[in-house]
Amino acid sequence: MPKFFASSYLPEPVDPHAFNQEPPPRLPGPVGILLVNLGTPDAPTASSIRRYLGEFLSDPRVIEIPQWIWQVILRVFILTRRPAALAPRYQEIWLDGGSPLLVWSRLQAQGVQKHLQDQGLDARVALGMRYGNPSIAAAIDELRASGCQRILTVPMYPQYAASTTATAVDHVAAYAARLRDQPELRFIKRFQDDPAYIQALARQVREFWDQHGKPQRLLLSFHGLPRRTVEQGDPYYRDCMDTAKLLRQELGQDGQLIHVSFQSRFGAERWLEPYTEPTLRQWARDGITQVDVMCPGFLADCLETLEEIQMQCRDAFLAEGGQQFRYLPCLNDDPVWAAGFAALIRKSLGGWV
Repeated sequence: MPKFFASSYLPEPVDPHAFNQEPPPRLPGPVGILLVNLGTPDAPTASSIRRYLGEFLSDPRVIEIPQWIWQVILRVFILTRRPAALAPRYQEIWLDGGSPLLVWSRLQAQGVQKHLQDQGLDARVALGMRYGNPSIAAAIDELRASGCQRILTVPMYPQYAASTTATAVDHVAAYAARLRDQPELRFIKRFQDDPAYIQALARQVREFWDQHGKPQRLLLSFHGLPRRTVEQGDPYYRDCMDTAKLLRQELGQDGQLIHVSFQSRFGAERWLEPYTEPTLRQWARDGITQVDVMCPGFLADCLETLEEIQMQCRDAFLAEGGQQFRYLPCLNDDPVWAAGFAALIRKSLGGWV
């Protein structure tokens, strides 16, 4: 017998009557909801930040230049210096339960789970991070172990961008491609104009102003992207403008206080403008003394909101003569938003529940 037909390669004998038996009924099982956020280091240390940045900045969806060039820059210049510089910044914002992004994302997942169950839906919610832990693979495995044969993936980015939403979808699909028994998959692409999302933002602004008074201007600071990505067809800028327009409408007369900028510029090329910190500096020089800033593109506070906006941008504004800088937190664990998020998700479950 040829080697490749050796008996050790043959399967175990199968009972010929087994396939004639009536199989047990296949129940649909609970629906899985996979919430996906960007990710975070496991600890506010240089070594942990280095691992996180190495994964994050190696994603070709995030850095769209030839990888053979970029990997040299990343490993020789960035990963040897930036982690140590970022460690103190992460330490300033770290919470007892971990990074703010992880803590608030988990609380949102728990809130969505509770509201879906309160509505009588047999659903399981799991949180996965595109980079770092808990991983998307671990979250999918958790849902499958709970009996979920259908999974709705919800990237936690209201505005669509290839570097955020698309890479999350890619990663979910890539992991599913390795499974023999794949779950049925659906995805939410964006919700920049969803009424529950807009109303949650407006409610947050109104309650803050009712308690503390109105500023001269409200700056909506969205995460920035290289300008060329929008010129190549990324709809992110349009989505951000949709959110700003609808929030203005929801706030009525107070909507005229809203302005838009873009933060977190990285590298030398031109990004979406106007930039947040230079805008705040110029406002202060022009005599604007009272500003509020919120970051509607983030559902959960993180380094980019707490450290970059609440600390760095505040200091820049005050240094130029500004007198009052107030940061409005992200939706985080807002119970009204949890209900709205659950309602938004349920609309995408048609035919499954």
